[in-house]
Amino acid sequence: MKTEQKITALAPFGALVAGGGAVTELDIGWLQKAVLEHRVVVLRGFEALDRGDFEAFAARFGAILRWNFGAVLDVVVDGDAKNYLFTSGSVPHHWDGAFAEKVPFLQIFQCLAAPNSSQNQGGETVFCDTTRLWNAASPQQQARWNAVEITYHTEKIAHYGGEICADLVSRHPISGQTTLRFAEPPDAQTAPLNPLFLEADGAPLDELLRELQPLLYSPQFCYVHDWHDGDFILADNHALLHARRAFSPGAKRHLQRIHIQ
Repeated sequence: MKTEQKITALAPFGALVAGGGAVTELDIGWLQKAVLEHRVVVLRGFEALDRGDFEAFAARFGAILRWNFGAVLDVVVDGDAKNYLFTSGSVPHHWDGAFAEKVPFLQIFQCLAAPNSSQNQGGETVFCDTTRLWNAASPQQQARWNAVEITYHTEKIAHYGGEICADLVSRHPISGQTTLRFAEPPDAQTAPLNPLFLEADGAPLDELLRELQPLLYSPQFCYVHDWHDGDFILADNHALLHARRAFSPGAKRHLQRIHIQ
């Protein structure tokens, strides 16, 4: 079992592990520590896994959160999509598993096909480190955000939807660091499918959006991942929010995702 791998720091956070051979040979404990330290760990240059082997690899990190479709979600354009996730449009910042009984800690992605970045086809994933954002906020901002609770509701379609209430300011269950829990309302024109509605208690919603949304996309707090065929990503779903940039209609973009509780 390989335990030592060269890590290249990404900006402003994240880590790249460039290798070869089987990703299953990497030490799981070492990867888990790397995720907690770097938030996002990109594994590039490793052999692709079929669906069964991908699930078996993920299971080594902990209990898999199984949805009604199973363990592996194929994030790919669906011509009959009921949710904007399965279109080529943008996806606003959110955390995964918001409507699940238990929010998963780890997101594991495998990229089977990526848009052509040399042709500016888009489809990048934007990861926002909310602990980094919180630490850079003023005491006045922190006080305002601490007072906010948000109710989210959307029509339940398949595994996604319902209603939840969540404090804007949260605590990472493993590291104990302060994090933010926020899901942006999608633009009704660019993401009309399965819209998410927000109600804020403790601050006017429009003021909160004007203050928070620019920060969520600030280069100071965001790592933007340009997908390559064969990439794996491990991401800390408690510390991060993530969004997707729109991509060209017809561009190939196929990710597989598994959640670890």
